[in-house]
Amino acid sequence: MKEIPSLYTWAGGQPALEKLTAVFYAKVMKDELLEPIFRHMSPEHSKHVAHFIGQVFGGPPVYTGEDQGSHANMVQHHIGKSLTEAQRRQWISLLLDSADEIGLADDPEFRSALVGYLEWGSRLAVINSNTTENPITENEPMPKWGWGETGGPYQP
Repeated sequence: MKEIPSLYTWAGGQPALEKLTAVFYAKVMKDELLEPIFRHMSPEHSKHVAHFIGQVFGGPPVYTGEDQGSHANMVQHHIGKSLTEAQRRQWISLLLDSADEIGLADDPEFRSALVGYLEWGSRLAVINSNTTENPITENEPMPKWGWGETGGPYQP
C-alpha cells in the first residue's frame, strides 16, 4: 500500500503555502472590509500564517519551532477583534481566490480538506474574537488536519 501524502505535501510544501499567504494578504490589504483588521500586521505575518498552516497540514514544526509560536499564540491574535460573519466570509473568499490564482492543487479531495479547515478555523476565530480571554492554554497541542479520515481536529 502506498503512503498517503500529507495535505502539506499535496499542497506543494512551504513554498506553495508561503506564496498562497503572500498573494492572499496582498489582496487583504486592498480589501475595504478586511484591511482595517490587518492594517498593523507585521511584515512577517503572512509567512507566520503559512508556517502555522503548514504545521497543521502535516508539515515540519516551523511555527512552534523557528517562529516560537503555539496554538494559544495564534488564538490570542484574534481575542477582542470582534470579527463579523461578513469579514469571515470575505476572508475565506479571498483565500480561495488566491489558491486558484497561484495554481494550488485543485482536486476535489484536497479542496474539500482545505475548505473544511478554513471553515473550522475561521468560525473559531470569530468566536474567539468576541471574547476577552484566550480559551486555549499554552500546553494545548497544535491542531492537525488531514484528508477527513479522522473527522478533523476534534479530540474528546
